[in-house]
Amino acid sequence: MTNLQDLALNARAWPFEEARRIVKRIGGKTPEKGYVLFETGYGPSGLPHLGTFGEVMRATMVRRAFELMAPGIPTRLFCFSDDLDGLRKVPGNVPNQELLKANLDKPLTQVPDPFEKFPSFGEHNNAMLRDFLDRFGFEYEFQSATERYRSGVFNPMLLRVLERFDDIMAIMIPSLGGVNEERLETYSPFMPISPKSGKVLQTKTLERNLSKGTIVYAEPDGEKVEISVLDGNCKLQWKPDFGMRWAALGVDYEMSGKDLIASVELATAICKALGEPPPETYIYEHFLDEEGKKISKSKGNGLTMEQWLTYASPESLGYYMFQKPRTAKRLYFSVIPKAVDEYHQQLAAFERQDEAARLENPVWHVHQGNPPQSDLPISFAMLQNLAIASGAEDASKMWGFIRRYVPGASPETHPGLDAAAAQAARFATDQVKRNYRLPTDRERSAFADLALQLRNAPPEADAKALQDVAYEVGKAHGFENLRDWFKALYEVLLGQEEGPRFGGFAALYGVEATAALIDEALAKGAAQA
Repeated sequence: MTNLQDLALNARAWPFEEARRIVKRIGGKTPEKGYVLFETGYGPSGLPHLGTFGEVMRATMVRRAFELMAPGIPTRLFCFSDDLDGLRKVPGNVPNQELLKANLDKPLTQVPDPFEKFPSFGEHNNAMLRDFLDRFGFEYEFQSATERYRSGVFNPMLLRVLERFDDIMAIMIPSLGGVNEERLETYSPFMPISPKSGKVLQTKTLERNLSKGTIVYAEPDGEKVEISVLDGNCKLQWKPDFGMRWAALGVDYEMSGKDLIASVELATAICKALGEPPPETYIYEHFLDEEGKKISKSKGNGLTMEQWLTYASPESLGYYMFQKPRTAKRLYFSVIPKAVDEYHQQLAAFERQDEAARLENPVWHVHQGNPPQSDLPISFAMLQNLAIASGAEDASKMWGFIRRYVPGASPETHPGLDAAAAQAARFATDQVKRNYRLPTDRERSAFADLALQLRNAPPEADAKALQDVAYEVGKAHGFENLRDWFKALYEVLLGQEEGPRFGGFAALYGVEATAALIDEALAKGAAQA
């Protein structure tokens, strides 16, 4: 056993805790199927979103932790698309609404693509999913329910579902208490795909024939039809499908959101009823909006993945996803600067840490054990305030200040810094709420003194020396609580209640430019006095 493997087996970070469960599950040996299987699921009736990213990212973190603990045991990650599901409602954010309405209840891979780019709506959304996952460099294998059903891969387990039909009904019926009586009466694990209409029918199974592998059901017009449950002629209901898929594929690990707790419990029972061990499962908490309400894409509350990536890197989003998955976290614009800066702080810390500490560092998990060096010598919060003070709407206007603070730096030598500067400028322009105020009479005297002291500071004064200048001015003007003094600086100069260390900002923005900013604020106050 290598030292790193030994450290992994004792690491406390949650991906290692999860990976230890899988090691215990397989007894430290390669499973009979030849690999350990991780799975994530995706409903392709809509486009990929923040939850999709989080689930694949977190599953990948556990996968890499497992691989370090159990080297030599192959792993695979399936991203499974439920594209044989019927289209039950028309999404409001796609074109050709009438086209979709005319194809309701048909399998997603039989619904025409409203964007007119792919053979079907399901294939369109599957392509979006693959492009989405490829964009972040995830290592995965795409799996289509349509292909799996129609190719016969699920046939042996579908026959077992037919054989153990009554057992599965006994599991499912008690869970349907909240539905109407008609639904209870007609419920069946099997949903035939009508040869007449092409629709996925939710209808009662009237007869079963295990030797032929068929069921009999009634079409909406009353005609009785015998249909094979094999080769994609029938689709299982969602929860039986979940359990059947685990059993058929031999899934070892799957994550799910809190809203699927009941589904996971039922799928677990169904998988066992089919005679196969259910996977290790992990329930993660939802993200909340600023008011503490669950984020809903249909409601448009909270922060979307696209919005995060407008203002910050995918790695910073991965860092945020790493943090306490079982704790509900608010996800709104103000968390972005903090997440970016914490991510780069962890990158910087990683270089100084020993191997044991590195395994606990979030960036080990974000970067699958090989994090880069940070090239952000200026905090995102500082860049954001620089953009506010300078009125910069893109990175180009900020580089004159940045080069003063980081001599020799350029967009070519520090591409991450260049990208962060552009994102900070966009963030400041779009999202920062500025509420400037005029200085009070007491503050005006202190501000004027600060401008004078800054101009008298030696040319070599660094961020610490300039912070000391501001500190001494505040003390000299009777600010007993210096927090109030610095808060006044932020409110008057930047229109915010808090900000970066003043000395660092002055060093970045420039001593003369900072003094001029103070002069401008004093002039506005004098004009309105």
